[in-house]
Amino acid sequence: MTTTTPDTSTAGPASPLAGIGRRLGTGAPVYVLLAVLLAALAITDPGFYEPDSFLAFVKRAAPLVILAAGQYMVIVSGGFDLSVGAVVTAGVVAGAEFYGSYPDAPWLLVTAGLLLAGAIVGLVNGLITTVLLVPSFITTLGMMLILEGAVFYWTGGSPQGVLPQSFREFGRGEAGGWLPWAVLACLAVGAVAVWLMRADFGRTLLATGDNERAAALAGVRVPRVRTLAFVLSGTAAALAAVLVAGFSGVSAQAGRGLEFEAITAVVLGGVILGGGRGSVVAAMAGAFSLQALFTLLNLQGVSGALESTVQGFIVIAAVGLGATDFSRLRRRRSPSSSPEGKPS
Repeated sequence: MTTTTPDTSTAGPASPLAGIGRRLGTGAPVYVLLAVLLAALAITDPGFYEPDSFLAFVKRAAPLVILAAGQYMVIVSGGFDLSVGAVVTAGVVAGAEFYGSYPDAPWLLVTAGLLLAGAIVGLVNGLITTVLLVPSFITTLGMMLILEGAVFYWTGGSPQGVLPQSFREFGRGEAGGWLPWAVLACLAVGAVAVWLMRADFGRTLLATGDNERAAALAGVRVPRVRTLAFVLSGTAAALAAVLVAGFSGVSAQAGRGLEFEAITAVVLGGVILGGGRGSVVAAMAGAFSLQALFTLLNLQGVSGALESTVQGFIVIAAVGLGATDFSRLRRRRSPSSSPEGKPS
């Protein structure tokens, strides 16, 4: 009796690039894009990588990066959160109006209050979506309209309060005289997001987005997981509001359009709409890429009015590529018969 062993003479070592690609996962394209954009910025503006300039870029990107981390939690669980931009606006205006009445209020107390309010908005979004079974797109769209209408009614379209320097320090100030607080906030949110996604919560979140029924049969409390994702998104939006208020000041348009920028960033990071797959680090890299792209366009003299157009192209292209089954295309192109046209 003879035994045969598989012929491995043609199987070479795994390509180092393939190994790197596996480690980067679905976010590999956005990391490459970010590297290309940063290189283009360095060529366009030779002083871009000077410490002050680069940290200023990260500080500008920090609110969007934080929003993308929160939006990722909702999208990867199978939902959308269109209310985050309105939460940012409401947070900025509420802070200004509160200080108008209580000018000596401690900034830490006001910040904690805004974070709690953002979490409550997320909780309401989550409960309506999971208990009343209203699609998240409709729920958060309604919440966006409610918050925008409330802000306009409250302020008449022109907020009157003034934010004190102590409150604005978190968004525009520096720790130790050189490192912006916004950068530290961005790093902290990133660390917490990575920890959550590597914990049991992250695995259940991905399982819920991938197959809700299978996750429920496996013992996952789907409503609770999805509701918590909305709470995290609302809290992230409130933190972004504190940063935006710090370096942009008071405006009834402070967060307008940020919800779409956050979704664009998440999609650009390779996260699949509908949930179940994607990396939070890649989603945050998508936010940095989007900010880098807008900065590059601005340096090239391209009108800022085209930002929405660029976002639209990015969303369509990214979703289209993500939905393409390349393995099926390869199977269609591969020969199914011998060169003579007969089955081998």
